[in-house]
Amino acid sequence: MFVAVSASIAFAQPSPPQPNMSQNPFLVPYATPHQTAPFDKITNADYLPAIKEGMVEGRKDVAAIVNNPAKPTFDNTIVALERSGDLLSKVTSVLFNLNSAETTPELQKIVKEASPMLSEYRNDIALNDKLFARVKAVYDQRASLKLNPEAAMLLEKTYKRFSRNGANLDEKGKERLRAIDKELSQLSLEFGENVLNETNEYLMQVTDEKDLAGLPDYVREAAKATAKQKGKEGWVFTLQAPSYGPFMQYADNRELRKKLFIAYNSRSFQGNKNDNSAIIAKIVNLRYERANLLGYKTHADFVLEESMAGSTNKVQSFLTELVTYARPAAERQLAELTTYAKAHGFNEDKLQAWDNSYYAEKLKKEKYDLDDETLKPYFKLENVLNGAFTVANKLYGITFKERKDIPVYNPEVKTFDVFDKDGKFLAVFYGDYFPRPGKRSGAWMNDVQGQKVENGENIRPHIVNVCNFTRPTDTKPSLLTFYEVTTLFHEFGHGLHGMLANGTYESLSGTSVPRDFVELPSQVMENWCYDPEALKLFAKHYQTGEVIPNELIEKIRASQNFLAGLANLRQLRFGLVDMYYHSQKPTGESISQVESKIDSVANLFPHVDGVAFSPAFSHIFAGGYSAGYYSYKWSEVLDADAFEFFKEKGGLENKAAADSFRKNVLEKGGSEKPMELYKKFRGREPSPKAMLRRSGLIL
Repeated sequence: MFVAVSASIAFAQPSPPQPNMSQNPFLVPYATPHQTAPFDKITNADYLPAIKEGMVEGRKDVAAIVNNPAKPTFDNTIVALERSGDLLSKVTSVLFNLNSAETTPELQKIVKEASPMLSEYRNDIALNDKLFARVKAVYDQRASLKLNPEAAMLLEKTYKRFSRNGANLDEKGKERLRAIDKELSQLSLEFGENVLNETNEYLMQVTDEKDLAGLPDYVREAAKATAKQKGKEGWVFTLQAPSYGPFMQYADNRELRKKLFIAYNSRSFQGNKNDNSAIIAKIVNLRYERANLLGYKTHADFVLEESMAGSTNKVQSFLTELVTYARPAAERQLAELTTYAKAHGFNEDKLQAWDNSYYAEKLKKEKYDLDDETLKPYFKLENVLNGAFTVANKLYGITFKERKDIPVYNPEVKTFDVFDKDGKFLAVFYGDYFPRPGKRSGAWMNDVQGQKVENGENIRPHIVNVCNFTRPTDTKPSLLTFYEVTTLFHEFGHGLHGMLANGTYESLSGTSVPRDFVELPSQVMENWCYDPEALKLFAKHYQTGEVIPNELIEKIRASQNFLAGLANLRQLRFGLVDMYYHSQKPTGESISQVESKIDSVANLFPHVDGVAFSPAFSHIFAGGYSAGYYSYKWSEVLDADAFEFFKEKGGLENKAAADSFRKNVLEKGGSEKPMELYKKFRGREPSPKAMLRRSGLIL
């Protein structure tokens, strides 16, 4: 590496220690099974030098394209650009995976330093006039190139990546775009860190056992273990989902439910160092300015141009129409819940938000004789994971074999080789299932290595599923709630989209699809959790080995639509708030004012001062779902319609639907337009009626 030395320095100074690049694990071939990331050898000191070296190599790749004397062609420009920057991708995929799943203050500092550099690097490529001229020259010839559909899509996506990111701007516009992108990358990181800090810093200590009334033994035992871990007396409850959710469902102490509810729903909204209010205002304004700069009316118009929905108006109409179905059902269900609560000692006019889960759990138990405590013994984590593997085997013929020699970033992470039905290696799968202080809340799928074909070799992906499930205790293994079961299957569905990817170009492979199409494989997998045939494969009592009885399966299926109107309205509320922020010129309204407007349409519970969900809405302010949260409901339309096809074709035992889904959806990634892929799978466009039927919103 060339280092410039200033001649004006009179006396030689001791040089700061330089990293030994030859020992940086990113800069040498991985000597690990399947060239998996050597997490056991990577140190924090390795990231920034490797990122800088990756940017040097990436810029050389781009310079070679720009300076190529041959006329621009699909191969020497589009494919060459697709293949550029491999080292940088290799480093950043590890870094950003760990920053979500195993972060530390030092790692967060590295990400903060790296993010503006990466933003600048990306903009150097997107705003390179000579490079864009070559891309445009190929794009302008597209009609005569006779490309296959995947290559044609790569050309279109590459051209749009430039045109939608400022390539047509003048120099002043490009400079402003660079500044906006740099600031947005920093703000998104700060937003996520603030939410993580708020989640980790809060605990509710209970020292009087009377305050645990109503809580099942497994909840008490987990709280006792948390207290011990944190050096506290009694029982400790946190804002992590496995602690927060059961407390809200079961705790008889209403004041403590209220306390925990307010703590959870005021995260990053308390006027302290972790407050995200100002960050939201900045992000919304910068996204709007960026969209205007690029010639779009709003950020939503910019985002949705490349979505399956296609336009802001279509999304707004979609959400509004669903509200007309969901709200009346939600009103009926809330009235039923309130009547039940009053019959069981509730003495106020209206239920508060912190009463919802508590009375819902009791009403569900009364109506269906079913609750999580009854079901959890049948859902040992290891059995559920094996169940997901077995369902995938029956559908697609793939098998999973655990390995102990693949390096992991935390001892709790499990790794598996994945093989196709003919025995060929398909993927590496990492499963990471328990909450930790360094892990953000929620559940997600990532890849550490994407799938592509290069030099005739099909390079297979390394897929990660991350969740936050109930930990084992001293007396019990990890037993999942039914919601956690569906979450595991959901993320595993995303994993299958990555593991079964079979494209040529990494940028179109696996989950590289429009946001409102990406949830289809994950939500299709959730459906198997309600299928008797599938449930009997893995739902076995952790002590006796008894297969879940038919009676319980029927209760699960009967309760599938329990309070579905309220659940749908909640999701629509999130989607409408997202669109309010992003589908118009920023109004300058406070977060409370914005949420109040949406709540008048999509929330039936009384307003609570001091709470708001936007400041912890990481999906849209720290993740990739801005102007895209509607996609969960959009994908429900797709997955309900798709699963009806699976059942029409005979379920797990008939491979017709599975073969078509694998061939036309899971393997194809973003290589063709999503509606075309769906029609190839299903034989027609999706009908929303399947989703409305499944939710009980129509007959």
